[in-house]
Amino acid sequence: MPPNTARRRYPRSSMSTVISPSSGVLEQQYGSDNYAGICPEAWAAMDEANRGYAPSYGEDTWTERASDAFRKLFETDCEVFFVFNGTAANSLALASLCQSYHGVICADSAHVETDECGAPEFFSNGSKLLAARSDDGRLTPDAIHELATKRQDIHFPKPRVVTITQSTETGRVYTTAEVKAISAACKERGLWLHMDGARFSNACAHLGESPAEMTWKSGVDVLCFGGTKNGLAVGEAVIFFNRKLAEDFDYRCKQAGQLASKMRFLSAPWVGLLETGAWLKNGRHANEAATHFARQIEGIPGVRVSSPVDANAVFLQASDEILERLRQRGWRFYTFIGGAARFMFAWDTDLRRVDKLAADLRASAGA
Repeated sequence: MPPNTARRRYPRSSMSTVISPSSGVLEQQYGSDNYAGICPEAWAAMDEANRGYAPSYGEDTWTERASDAFRKLFETDCEVFFVFNGTAANSLALASLCQSYHGVICADSAHVETDECGAPEFFSNGSKLLAARSDDGRLTPDAIHELATKRQDIHFPKPRVVTITQSTETGRVYTTAEVKAISAACKERGLWLHMDGARFSNACAHLGESPAEMTWKSGVDVLCFGGTKNGLAVGEAVIFFNRKLAEDFDYRCKQAGQLASKMRFLSAPWVGLLETGAWLKNGRHANEAATHFARQIEGIPGVRVSSPVDANAVFLQASDEILERLRQRGWRFYTFIGGAARFMFAWDTDLRRVDKLAADLRASAGA
């Protein structure tokens, strides 16, 4: 390997100030909602599933219960599959909607475009992502129309799918009216509509509408429902509202290494989330924590919330000096989207710890 390209696969933290000496565990941080642990409801269900034996590869009662819980939640007889992570969920779902010569329309900040290492193209055997410029991560019917009609000759990939992220990578939430308008644009052009719902629970909590109304009743064909950011240890659900599109999807999962032999440990935590209502409670708390933080930092000189706080993300604009002082105080965050500092809040966010973050930000700004 050439010099300067080697890197540790699992790098050690350089921020020793945020490590608890007694446990070796990070104090609560907001660089990502993936930092959070497993919520009690998911843990309890997994513990119960761990008692005794169960059939493998999804032939167990836990997988059946979780699938039926999704059907009840969405008020329809949908097809449900469980995979390990969001990249697999999105990539395999899109691959099921495309041939290799097709195109997938997405926002230029979409996770499938910026953070999945070419997996959508790989699993679809070459379908091209067609990215539309978007300031807030939301696609519009006009942007879809422009990309779908820009090239219609045989030398360019044929648009076949539109994928939207709910909530977006910039923390914005599509209204149901906006999803319906996008669906209408898709139908006009003969395109399928896929929703990346890594933070779907947060979007539901924000809108206060039913999952059914936010998805298939508004024209969504396939949803990837995120569990990892909602209190699960690992796992996402791929939900086909159009059951015909799910043909052979189980084979895709198997071929991609996403068919869990002990499937109950992927599906049981979903039972804990869905049957208790924790999925929505968790999303609501994370959103409220983000709103609390945004309110706490109002008026700090040189610090500005750069976009509306719809879900569980807060993006800040501040000078490099202010952000570096905040890092020196032990806080972790990313600045990979438009230079804004991103803070993500989770199901277990302690508001007292958020107040500490706000106070340190104020001190870093010299306020």
